[in-house]
Amino acid sequence: MAKLDIDWLAVFIEIYKTQSVSLAAERLGVSQARASGILGKLRRYFGDDLFARTSRGMQPTPYAERTYRDIVQVFESLSASKSHRDLFDPATAVRQFRICMTDISEIVVLPSLAREIRRLSAGVTIEAERISTDSAVTLEAGEVDLAVGYMPGLEAGFFQQGLFKQGFVCLASKHHPRIRVRPNRHAFCREGHIVVTTSGTGHTIVERELAKRGIERDIVLRVPSFLGVARLVARTELLAIVPRRLAEVVADQEEINIFATPIDLPSYTVKLHWHARFHADAGNVWMRKLIARVMSPR
Repeated sequence: MAKLDIDWLAVFIEIYKTQSVSLAAERLGVSQARASGILGKLRRYFGDDLFARTSRGMQPTPYAERTYRDIVQVFESLSASKSHRDLFDPATAVRQFRICMTDISEIVVLPSLAREIRRLSAGVTIEAERISTDSAVTLEAGEVDLAVGYMPGLEAGFFQQGLFKQGFVCLASKHHPRIRVRPNRHAFCREGHIVVTTSGTGHTIVERELAKRGIERDIVLRVPSFLGVARLVARTELLAIVPRRLAEVVADQEEINIFATPIDLPSYTVKLHWHARFHADAGNVWMRKLIARVMSPR
């Protein structure tokens, strides 16, 4: 028998203290039959009788007497570790969470998440890094705690939680000489465009859908991030297709108009991702719930 259950140790300790299987069972809140069964498993595991029935009750064998202190120490250590694992109090916790996310989430989500964390905890901090093709490896290794974005290629060993549906809209400058209302397909294709190429977002959905429909744009500018797209659109005659949530934030910061795209584009689900190794970690669970609440659909 290779397995040794922590509950078995509790039975050993209580029999040692009470010198009685029935009293040990009563203290532990289990049946006497279960306590007797566990004692049998302990005897097989250790290869010793451990306790012998005498006129004074169940007396420990010499082996049990030698082993008792070690078993108590192991039991207390494991019990403390289990209790620590099961508790995460943000009011007293001191922990840094590493979260990889898209540049869109840095703009849309991170301010709200940071405000909420400061309200709940003085000791919890966030280190954000950009989501990439290496994010699956860093999640598995525990180098980052969570990932927020579009990661359709994750394989077995990962959990995910849908946060919200994300659609696409078209951005144009408020001063654009030709685009004042929603452009039709012809006007849309005739204009110059900005295309963002970055990991962890749904931009590949746009490119794939346009290619499937045989729609060709005049791509004037390719940029690696959404961070400067609104300003580029506001100061040029270029158009850009961006996720709706990003557009709603940057519209308050730049002189841009938001239009529905002239071509129906599929939406995608922004998800929270984590590795199975850390699924039960209390801090990870707390942060997942917090992000889900902050990013819930409005």
